[in-house]
Parts: sequence; structure tokens; C-alpha cells
Amino acid sequence: MAILGAGFGGLCMAIKLLESGHDDFMIFEKSASSGGTWRDNTYPGCACDVPSHLYSYSFAQHSRWSRRYASQAEILAYIREVARRYELDDRIVYDTPITSAEWDDRERFWRLSTRDGRRFTARAVVSAVGGLHLPALPRIPGLDRFRGPTFHTARWRHDVDLTEKRVAVIGAGASAVQVVPEIAPRVSRLHVFQRTPQWIMPRHDRPYSALERLAYRFVPGLLRGSRAFHYWKAEAAALGFVVRPKLMRAGESRARRFLARSIADPVLRNKLRPRYRMGCKRVLVSDTYYPALSQPHVELVTDRIVRVTPDGIVTADGATRQIDVIVQATGFRPFDQSAEITVRGRGGRLLADEWRDGPQAFRGVAVTGFPNYFLIMGPNSGVGHSSILFMIECQVRYIRTCLSWLDSGRTDCVEVRPEVQDDFNQRLEAAQQRTVWKDEGQAGGCTSWYTHSSGRNTAIWPGFTSSYWLSTLRASQRDYLPVRPRETAVPVKTPLRRAA
Repeated sequence: MAILGAGFGGLCMAIKLLESGHDDFMIFEKSASSGGTWRDNTYPGCACDVPSHLYSYSFAQHSRWSRRYASQAEILAYIREVARRYELDDRIVYDTPITSAEWDDRERFWRLSTRDGRRFTARAVVSAVGGLHLPALPRIPGLDRFRGPTFHTARWRHDVDLTEKRVAVIGAGASAVQVVPEIAPRVSRLHVFQRTPQWIMPRHDRPYSALERLAYRFVPGLLRGSRAFHYWKAEAAALGFVVRPKLMRAGESRARRFLARSIADPVLRNKLRPRYRMGCKRVLVSDTYYPALSQPHVELVTDRIVRVTPDGIVTADGATRQIDVIVQATGFRPFDQSAEITVRGRGGRLLADEWRDGPQAFRGVAVTGFPNYFLIMGPNSGVGHSSILFMIECQVRYIRTCLSWLDSGRTDCVEVRPEVQDDFNQRLEAAQQRTVWKDEGQAGGCTSWYTHSSGRNTAIWPGFTSSYWLSTLRASQRDYLPVRPRETAVPVKTPLRRAA
């Protein structure tokens, strides 16, 4: 088997394969090291907004987190520690981006090609390239002619010194909320260009004391209890997201009070006040963003950017701001695993064509027409209230069951039935109608990266994570096309190999 990506998803898949007695796999990683999004995002202030004890594998819980919300560096160290513990480093092929995967109908295996021309074959492929790894770059006239440094937060230029520079941050979402407080003390002038205000709640972050870390390490059940507390607290919060959006009003009131306490200037406070239902966009947490915006050398700009000049930014009100450095905090292209890899399935069908109107899959892990091809963090498997690692573990367990059918010799081809996938996505769409993302009563309306240009929410699971756990607890062969083994098929234990 080939696993694409050595982030949280790919490593989890590999660990569970080893635990079930399978070692005939390789992990292809496009970069020189493991870590996925936590390797790529190194911008100042980068950290997780899920409590540390929940943002870790259930089978590799970590007692040494230094604080309630772990930093990027600490999460990356945890990922690599887990990889070492399970001796995965020797199974990862680094600096090997897979550019195409093509299903061989006759031989019933996948042909993989790398950027440097190498080729491999595998019986099955698990794509764990991540849900948020391709930066969404803004299309602004003149941006390519800007004379100063310009870069995305996910490609942070550590060689660019921001000290006493005039800096523009385009975007006011999750990465901007973290990076703005970190760079504000260093720059001479900071302009934050906001398109839509965000709902922001207090973070209440704090370091864990040495005594707390010792207790989490040695007191039986304490670490697991902390994890369970954070999990069920998040599940309770999901009531407003997925059952009754009006329940979000309580959170909105808390957020407004937090805004009022944090921002004294009524004009600035009005610019920061959202006018849509909380939860429609990602709810952010920060204790430092509002104070950073209140500093005299920091400006929040809500006028639309018209164009970029070689040395500045022009907005719709006609104002021109002189800029030395542009930081693009514009997020990612979400949950579309066909964007970087050309995937051709049965009969030569192209995954990018199948997903032209938005990515679709069965339970977020399988796509009809693409046998023995599985997804981790596929369409509609993101969460807005809990930990993505919980969803990853659900998907890995489900995929492992599907792979067991190949091991049994009863079939050499696992492909979801088209009518099953269609029915699943129809039920997903019906479930979306009662969620905060489809709440017709919200003032001002809302658009977010959760929603594809077709109007469908293709990123978020429209339910509780516990309901996803139930839906992936068991895989049924009735959901998949019946295919009998063939003598020409690749034997069950054929290892991943170079193509002839």
C-alpha cells in the first residue's frame, strides 16, 4: 500500500497498519521532513485552537504539553516523537511528491508517478495529503508587481526582518489573529485588511505548571479524564452548530461582551462586530488580537483593496498606503485532494472532473470510480467545534476494515457503489439544512471557506463527531461493488514496488 503524506493522517494510518500486522507499505512525503501542516506553518504565534490534551492521538496521549493550547513547535515535536516511537522514519520516502496516480483496470493496481520521474505500483492508495495544505492566494491586480517581499503565512519568510517596516496583513481569519499580535511590537506601522469581521472568544490560554505535568504523567486516569472533559464539552457546543443555530446567540452575547471589554474605541469596535450567525465561519479564540488592534500604530482597514502598486496598496475609498512588506493571511483551498495530484480511476476518469462542482465522497473516505483509493480528511470530514484527530482515527479504522477485505482474498477491488455515495451525499445535504451553515434566519448572511463555489458545504461534517464515529464504526461490503478475484491480480502480499 502507498500512503501519501507524513502528517497526522498518514502517520496514524501507518501505525494502525503495523498494529494489525501489516508492514507492506510506504509513506510518500513531498517535503524533506514529516509534520504536514505543522511543519509548513511556522509563522509567528502559530498554535492550535483545540486544547492540547484533545489535539493528540488517543493511543499516544501526551502528558508533557507545556500549556493548554500547544504551539506549532510543540505539536511538530509531538508528531515526530510519535513517528520515532513507532519506528516510521525508515518507511517514509522524503522529498518525493506524487504527481499522478492512475488505476490499471486490467492488473487492478495503482501506478504512481513522482515529480522526478520515478514510478511505483501499489494495490491500494491512502491519500493523507491533508485538508488544509494548499494556500489560497489572493487575486489582487498589481500584486505581482509589488517591489517588496510578499508571502503567505503558510510560507513564512523568516529571512525577512519586519523590524520598523510598514507591513500589510491581508486577511483577518485564524492565522491573522495569531500573527498580528506577534509582529505588531516590531513594525513601525501595521495595516490589517479585513473583509469580514470574525466572532472571537477569549482563549484563556495558560502554561501548565510542573506539578500539573507530573500529575498528568503519573496520576492514573487524569490525562484520559482531561481529554474526555474537553471532548464532551466540544460535543455540547455542537448543539448550536448542527441542531439549533439559535442556541449560538448565547455565544454571540459572550463574544460581544468580550469585544466591548477589549476595545474602547466605538468606531473600531463597530468594525469588528460580526453581523452573521456565530459558527457560520470558523469561531476564533484569542486573548491578544483585540489589544494588538488597539495600538496607535495599528490600523484596521475595512475598505476593499482595489489594487497593489509597486510600493503600496490602494483601497476603494481612494486612499493609498505605503507598504514595505505584504503578508497574505488568506487561508487555504480546503478539502480538495485532487488539486495537486492527477488521479485517474476506472476507465480513465479524472478525479478533478468528478469534483468540478465540489468534492464528494462516501463517509469522507471513498469515491466511486476509484477502486482501492481511500481518503483521510476527505470531503465533509472537517469539524468546526472539535479535534480533527478524532475524525482521522475514525477514518483510519474504517479504511483498515476495507483493506481487510483485500487481505481475505475474497476480492481484489474495493469500490463504493455510485448509488450508495449519491444517497450518502443527499442525506448530508439534507442534514446541512438545519445547521448554522444553512441557517436562513441569520442576519447579513455568511460565506466561508467551508462552502464551495457551487454553494455546497464540502468541508464540514454536519453533525456531532460522535455521530461520525458511529457512522464509521463498521464498514459494510454491501456498500461496495462486488468484484471477484482474478488470477492476473496482484497477490495479497505483494509489496509496493517500482514499476517496470
